[in-house]
Amino acid sequence: MTVRLRPSRLLPPALLAAAFALLAWLVLARHGTPYGFDTGPHHWSVAHRPHAAATAARAVTDAGTGPYPYLAAALGGWLAGGRTARHGLRVALLALLVLLAGQGLRTLLVTLLDRARPPAADWAAHASGHSFPSGHTATSAMAATLLAWGLLRAWPGTAGRILAALCGLAAVAVGCTRVYLGVHWPSDVVGGWLFAGCWLTALLPPLSAYADRGRTP
Repeated sequence: MTVRLRPSRLLPPALLAAAFALLAWLVLARHGTPYGFDTGPHHWSVAHRPHAAATAARAVTDAGTGPYPYLAAALGGWLAGGRTARHGLRVALLALLVLLAGQGLRTLLVTLLDRARPPAADWAAHASGHSFPSGHTATSAMAATLLAWGLLRAWPGTAGRILAALCGLAAVAVGCTRVYLGVHWPSDVVGGWLFAGCWLTALLPPLSAYADRGRTP
């Protein structure tokens, strides 16, 4: 199957890339110093973080790291691959490759942009490395989108839409916990969402075209 590159397919990733670049420029313009829209939610989170809420937030944020995103991406690819087990496995591996490549590019960007995290005294969870774009946020958003993609292709009706919406809510929750736990500025989280959106709107069309090759009519 030949994948035709249509200009309309390039518009969403181009717009998201432009939005990410603008946000990165704003961050770099002040050498990483947070804006008011960063410090306001950060200070509120630190002041409204009882032990039980912080414990729950840490449980949610853990879904954005470790094996969970990779299992979600692989499951999404397998579901999208159709009824043929062999083709489903190939699509699952490609979905994992999409996530891993996205992780590599995000790691490069976060190193180049070199933004400092909020003060360590405000952290309620372990964190390491630079801050923009948020790794947990981008990873969970990419993994949740790949899983939602597979669910919608396997169950295109109401059940699939509900499950896909739950995937989206889970990714949003992970991003929000990064601010609530004090380890990221809100703009880091928005940057993670923009990066994930740009990456997947660029790669999901060809991945979908490949997945279609093995689906039973």
